[in-house]
Amino acid sequence: MGRKRIRDIRHEEFIEATIVAVHARGYAVVTMAEIAREAGSSAASINYYFGSKEGLMEATMRHLLRLLRNAMAAGYAEAKTPRDRLMAVLDANFSDSLFSVEKCSIWMQFWANAPYSRRLSRLHRINRARVRSHVLSELRTLVPEDQVETARLALQSYMDGVWLEAAQSAKPVDPAAARTAAHKVMDLMLR
Repeated sequence: MGRKRIRDIRHEEFIEATIVAVHARGYAVVTMAEIAREAGSSAASINYYFGSKEGLMEATMRHLLRLLRNAMAAGYAEAKTPRDRLMAVLDANFSDSLFSVEKCSIWMQFWANAPYSRRLSRLHRINRARVRSHVLSELRTLVPEDQVETARLALQSYMDGVWLEAAQSAKPVDPAAARTAAHKVMDLMLR
């Protein structure tokens, strides 16, 4: 594997700083200067790499979506049955790399701001369609057809609700406990 370029390292630093700063101050009020300060840099550097606060938010969300996609791919690689694949979708949403108070916070703030930005709303639509497709695909083999949409809505609402609670938590979250609880919810639905 090759060495990381300075540009890639700076991108990662700015993305991590964005996650911390947006959680602490909120997307609507956090400034590029505050994010830059968190990264040990200048607002001009953010502007150079990302063009704007919205560009930085888009890059941050793409990063989080990659974490989700990678976690899902890892789960799918191990899955043998439709139930295992559905569990892989749930587990990916509560993966160790993704499910933290700070990341849940920025994710919720992203979704709240997505309708007001063409760039962000596009990412929102792609992610929702991807999750919906994966969940529906597996549920169609696990529950009667007339219950598929209700089960999908219940699972996605459960995941969103847990993320919303985590975003508002004053203490760290436990991804393993979240996965265990999600499995229990899934088992209740599949009875």
